[in-house]
Amino acid sequence: MSQPPYPSWQPWQGYNGPSMLASHADRERAVDVLRAGYGEGRMEREEFEKRVARAYAARTVGELALLVADLPQGPLPQALPVAHVPPAFLPVPRPRTNAKAVAAGVCGLLCVPTMGLTGIPAVVLGHVARAEIRSRGELGEGLALTGLVLGWLSTAGWALVVVLLTLVSLAAG
Repeated sequence: MSQPPYPSWQPWQGYNGPSMLASHADRERAVDVLRAGYGEGRMEREEFEKRVARAYAARTVGELALLVADLPQGPLPQALPVAHVPPAFLPVPRPRTNAKAVAAGVCGLLCVPTMGLTGIPAVVLGHVARAEIRSRGELGEGLALTGLVLGWLSTAGWALVVVLLTLVSLAAG
């Protein structure tokens, strides 16, 4: 039987020599390299089938090395180059939600169960949060507005209660 027209490169590193018997894992690795080469269009179907048949029939590591020597993934493992991704293709980081806006929204919603005690903190946190959101480009404008509106409604309600109580006490005497 004549030698195939494959380059006679060195056998895979890590083995003692071309006459070392090939394992099933060695054959499968060689077939995987051949499949990748065929998938990339580096050989015709007929050549691929012949090489796969020879890989399964190979007795030594040296025979397998010859079958994949002219393909990019064989016979030696190659490290993949680290590709630099241009900034234009990187995902844009999502801005975070302002914590004070969250606190303003929570305080505003708690105005009803606390009978308005969290109204003033909601107003203060809402104003501070809106200023930070504008300067930092953060998210949470809706939460800050919710806190502001509910806080001001609560504060206005308490102010109305105080005015009415004052009028009633003045009228009573």
